[in-house]
Amino acid sequence: MIGRLDALRCVCLVALLGVMVDAPAIQAEAANGAVKAVVSKGKHVSLEYTLKLNEKDVLESNVGGEPMTYVQGAEEIVPGLEKALEGMSVGEKKHIAVKPADAYGEVDPKAIQEVKKALVPEHAWKVGAELEARGPEGQSMFPHVTEVKEDSVVLDFNHPLAGKTLYFDVKVLDIRAEAKAK
Repeated sequence: MIGRLDALRCVCLVALLGVMVDAPAIQAEAANGAVKAVVSKGKHVSLEYTLKLNEKDVLESNVGGEPMTYVQGAEEIVPGLEKALEGMSVGEKKHIAVKPADAYGEVDPKAIQEVKKALVPEHAWKVGAELEARGPEGQSMFPHVTEVKEDSVVLDFNHPLAGKTLYFDVKVLDIRAEAKAK
């Protein structure tokens, strides 16, 4: 009889461990034993961040301003940043490097096109000019001029950050559960 009871305890322990291992981590235990929320799928996350293209040149920052808020797992931010934020808790800071493949992709040579000058407004006949265009399916596109020739203009339809590693310094300000439908 004791052998069967020990076997039953072992089966229950294995089943419990299996559930715990497969369960997504949505909370962490603080040093004082309190449970705190962590960044996980479906959570509304507020961040303070600084974006750099190298270790010193700041491209964008909201430090001291309005926090950036997004829903984890909803693909609202670049995938590499979203993945790196998973499991962080309120107040936690992190330096994150996101490779092009996990941000805006590599530069696509097919997205660079030469068009006749007559198709481009004259005020945009200068390197660096940004245009708004419509794609074949009506989607907005924002090419920028990379070269101006005698009879043509070279337009780059790649995202301006394509091919670049992005460096983020982030601080998690708030984590809330998914908003309830009314």
